[in-house]
Amino acid sequence: MKAMILAAGRGNRMRPLTDHCPKPLLKAGGKSLIEYHIERLAAAGVRDLVINHAHLGSQLEAALGDGARFQVAIRYSAEGEGQALETGGGIFKALPLLGPDPFLVVNGDVWTDCPFADLTLAAQDLAHLVLVENPAHHTKGDFHLAAGRVRATGEPRLTFSGIGLYHPALFADCTPGAFPLAPLLRDAMTADRVSGHQHRGHWVDIGTPERLAELDLWLGSRRYSVRT
Repeated sequence: MKAMILAAGRGNRMRPLTDHCPKPLLKAGGKSLIEYHIERLAAAGVRDLVINHAHLGSQLEAALGDGARFQVAIRYSAEGEGQALETGGGIFKALPLLGPDPFLVVNGDVWTDCPFADLTLAAQDLAHLVLVENPAHHTKGDFHLAAGRVRATGEPRLTFSGIGLYHPALFADCTPGAFPLAPLLRDAMTADRVSGHQHRGHWVDIGTPERLAELDLWLGSRRYSVRT
């Protein structure tokens, strides 16, 4: 399986930290956020990675290179400074690099211990989403999970973690440009082609400098090791 790490966002809520550093290169526990993802993906046996970028993308390429030091192969999908294509548009642009098979996508601005190696996509489905308990900053959640199927409506609701498996066919009717992912997922849910599960381990959306500082303290208080 190939994987894509989304790293094109401007990170406005993280300013001024992101004025001169792309958000995925911000550090917690002595390591950049994106490095945790790369190491976990490598430990799960995922060796072919695609990273998209827009804001200060050259810094990402300089920091990560071709991935050899992580024992992975990294290719980049450059969207252009100030031209981020949103989640849907960014994935669609990268499809030629991702190939014809289902692929994993991870938001570059989250930290998680989600076991990537356990994720699977059934033949009839277009997506499998990892959902988490609603955090304090997003109490309304995003989707409803029932018997392993994800619905756009229903209660209780859970928050989409930014981690998902997608079949390229999810993007079959898309055209180049900037567009969100959520409408594609909701259409697939209506057709009952989205599975999911709740991750009950650790997950943090690094949306503010305060959350980054909290994660840094948490990681510093324990000896962290990569597990698949």
